[in-house]
Amino acid sequence: MKIKILGTHCKKCETLHKKINELIEKYNIDAAVEFIDDINEMLNYGIMMTPGLVINEEVKSFGIVPKEAQLLEWLQGD
Repeated sequence: MKIKILGTHCKKCETLHKKINELIEKYNIDAAVEFIDDINEMLNYGIMMTPGLVINEEVKSFGIVPKEAQLLEWLQGD
């Protein structure tokens, strides 16, 4: 699984990055996480608000830090 966090290193972006990494470790999920702070690449995904979460090239959320249960569902469902 490929996970991309799209953000500007703001508090929300860092919180999402931390939560994703914690869930991957806790549930032993095979995933590679990449933090992307390039504005042009964010625009390629149609992200207008950060943080953005992309899992296997599918935008799952943007502008919010989803609840842990939702994140886990996406991580285990893909």
